[in-house]
Amino acid sequence: MVKKKESMLKMHTLDDLFSTEEMRREDALSKIRNIPISEIDEFPEHPFQVRDDEDMMQLAESIRERGVLTPATVRKKEDGRYELLSGHRRKRASEIAGQNTLRCEVVEMTRDEAVIFMVDSNLQRTKILPSEKAFSYKMRLEAMKRQSGRPSKNNGDPVEPNLKGIRSSQLLAEEVNESTSQIKRYIRLTELIPQILKLVDEEQLGLRPAVEISYLPKNSQIQLYGYMESEVCVPSHAQAIRMRRLFEEGKLTEKEIGDIMREEKPNQKEKIILHGRRVSDLIPKDVPIVKREEYIIKALEFYSKHREKERER
Repeated sequence: MVKKKESMLKMHTLDDLFSTEEMRREDALSKIRNIPISEIDEFPEHPFQVRDDEDMMQLAESIRERGVLTPATVRKKEDGRYELLSGHRRKRASEIAGQNTLRCEVVEMTRDEAVIFMVDSNLQRTKILPSEKAFSYKMRLEAMKRQSGRPSKNNGDPVEPNLKGIRSSQLLAEEVNESTSQIKRYIRLTELIPQILKLVDEEQLGLRPAVEISYLPKNSQIQLYGYMESEVCVPSHAQAIRMRRLFEEGKLTEKEIGDIMREEKPNQKEKIILHGRRVSDLIPKDVPIVKREEYIIKALEFYSKHREKERER
């Protein structure tokens, strides 16, 4: 009698397990639906760029032929609309492909859970710009700190409550495979004015000098950018350190910035690179090859005079 009861109990438990698994699958499928793109809002302050480049055109063509294979992820908002967590490129490609709806999985998440999910899903991209890392790391770290339950104003780097003293910055470093110092460097980039941050993205300005510049006030950064344009150069790491030190000593003036930027830097001598196709397309076909250098110099002189006249106005 006892064995019979035990056998029935085991059978009942297995049935429950299979039923639960089946219910989970049905529940997951019920959360995937085609949602009108007009009802999907971008994630607030989304730090990752969505570019209409060649890869985007290929994705749009793929969606036009086969549809969206991997659903985007959204969460329902209080106003009944949806907030996009992952799938920003798929959404844009669907728009280009002329689609009116986007295949999405609807999930329930808190604001901080949504931030962490959004950052993690986008960090899987092949190429991530320094500015994208900067703002995404900052958003994720702030969300992790709020989740830790420690007031950030009293503790700039709170400790996760259930992880035996591991700090949020350490956790983030392990998860994104960066050192804590490198993460701090990236986050400092969020203090740069957009013009200088763009130079970092374009690999014209290195990360370390950019970090030093980030400690300068915005008006000094604007003055510095002006000299970077006029002198057609960027500060070295050593020059950026000097400017930061002068600022901390209360001695950084526009004149000091100009004097530093006018210094000749050995690593920037003869570093102008002209890409053949881009240049040749702008030179008239009747100009002989031996005369093309002279043509380019005259064109630059003409443009320089034009800029001087514009400044005088």
